[in-house]
Amino acid sequence: MSLDGFSMHPLTRELHTALAGGRIDKITQPNKQSIILSVRQPGQNFLLHISINSQNPSAHLLEKNLENPPEPPVFCMVLRKQIETGRIAQVRQHGLDRLLLIDIDSLAAGGRIVTKTLVLELMGKYSNIILVQDGVIIDALRKIGANSSRVRTVLPGQAYELPPGQEKKDLFTDAIADIMAIVKADPSLRLDKALLAACMGFGPVSAKEVCFSAGLAPSMRIEALDEADFAAVEDALKEIRESALHAGDADAPEDKAVLLLGENQKVLAMAAFPLHYLPEATVLTFPTISAMLEKADSLLGSYVLPDKDRFRKLVKNEKNRAENKLTKLDEEIAAAENAEEFKVRGDNLMTYQYQFKDREDASVTVPNIYSETGETITIPLDQRLTLVENMQACYKKYDKLKRAQELLQVQRRECEANIAYLESIEASLLASSSLAEIAEIHNELIAAGYLREKPKKKNNDKPARPFHFRAPDGTDILVGKNNYQNDKLTFKTARYNDTWFHTKDIPGSHVVLQNGGVEPSEEDILLAASLAAHFSKARGSSKIPVDYTEIRYVKKPSGSKPGFVIFTNQKTLYITPDEAKLAPILAQDPS
Repeated sequence: MSLDGFSMHPLTRELHTALAGGRIDKITQPNKQSIILSVRQPGQNFLLHISINSQNPSAHLLEKNLENPPEPPVFCMVLRKQIETGRIAQVRQHGLDRLLLIDIDSLAAGGRIVTKTLVLELMGKYSNIILVQDGVIIDALRKIGANSSRVRTVLPGQAYELPPGQEKKDLFTDAIADIMAIVKADPSLRLDKALLAACMGFGPVSAKEVCFSAGLAPSMRIEALDEADFAAVEDALKEIRESALHAGDADAPEDKAVLLLGENQKVLAMAAFPLHYLPEATVLTFPTISAMLEKADSLLGSYVLPDKDRFRKLVKNEKNRAENKLTKLDEEIAAAENAEEFKVRGDNLMTYQYQFKDREDASVTVPNIYSETGETITIPLDQRLTLVENMQACYKKYDKLKRAQELLQVQRRECEANIAYLESIEASLLASSSLAEIAEIHNELIAAGYLREKPKKKNNDKPARPFHFRAPDGTDILVGKNNYQNDKLTFKTARYNDTWFHTKDIPGSHVVLQNGGVEPSEEDILLAASLAAHFSKARGSSKIPVDYTEIRYVKKPSGSKPGFVIFTNQKTLYITPDEAKLAPILAQDPS
């Protein structure tokens, strides 16, 4: 999900107004997919966040800076050398493509001014950030060699060419009559497809909004429309053009950038102007396009902390390996479950051995001494062995399978515990939102033997801390973000008579209601339980079981893994979190 080229037109204007003439003070690269330019203007500083994350490639202004790794990546160092202290001359859009260009004037040797262009290709999975001077690529965030693409390579020293212009009309500059002529050109096309073919920069969102404004279904064929319908389409095009022209203007507060959300805060659509074609969706409006894009980033998870994806993949692979091992152990346990059969054979041979001769029969059939109804049992014999030796072989097989059963059950319990622990780390990664928290998880993975790396040294970053929320009656609620935090929160921070919450048999955060022995209200209990459900692997489910008890009844077994506890005297609630009601509480601690 991302803005289409049509919505990027007012975004470009918004960025140009804020940044043109400003000097680039600092350049940082918080992760592999984004860079941040700190731009100084008279009396004000701006943070330009450029992301090529395929979930929401964008360029927008930030309210608050993001954390950065201690060592800047190579691309960041190149940008610092090339354009830091440079002045932004203009921010422009190539046609109505999802392609923005930032022209930066820098002082070169001999006092001459050179212009370098930061090209932002914001096109889904093909997004890239490329630094160009005089048509030659200096560097790119994503280098694309011949092995990666047969269509296009992006490498330092190569010529950079802008994509060819679209064979479409610009709604901002071309006559609507010319656009309508293209819309009408192919009678077999659906209306939304005809609009996409006619209007430069239009994506599905803009096309569907025009259809809705015209009172027509997107699926209607052009041949089915009459002159009144075409007139309605013209009016709708004029309306969306006016909305886009004034989007983000301070003197046009009615024209606001919007996000349309579905269930579980799923982003359905975004635009620089009001949208109406999904009346059942939740509408979030924003005073600026940048504010909308920043919110979209948080909902889509576009900002990825360094190493977070790497650890997520590592844990997933380790969990898959453990689950495969569990399946094999179950198969081996099932195969060992016939141990009793060999004991029965041995006992019957012992009873009836004197009725048969050694090495004479391949099998014997006798009444089963354990059958109450006189059923017979057929016992296969190894004719190379005596009857006594066959009996001994049965008992030996029984002992072997019995020992294997016990060992396999131990291995199975260990494997189940390992899976549960890996799931707890998955939940920790889901809740992590800072470099310090990722560093704690990194050290935990090393301590557990999943990573063979040196632990992260402590730096000057502020230490990771639990989430801190406050109930409507003022009672504090703390929520751990990872296993180390869970242990510290439960056994060091919390008082013995505080109330402790955790999802029943489901990986998740420890939640502490700091009631200090005072009988908690039903409202506080439900809120803390809802937070425990929200910060667990069961998030988004219904009727999630949550246990709660006093801290005094929570114990940590000696030698157990981080985050693992046992507890007694618990009560259980079944919670279906109301995310809308939780939202104001969660906003108290956006970290």
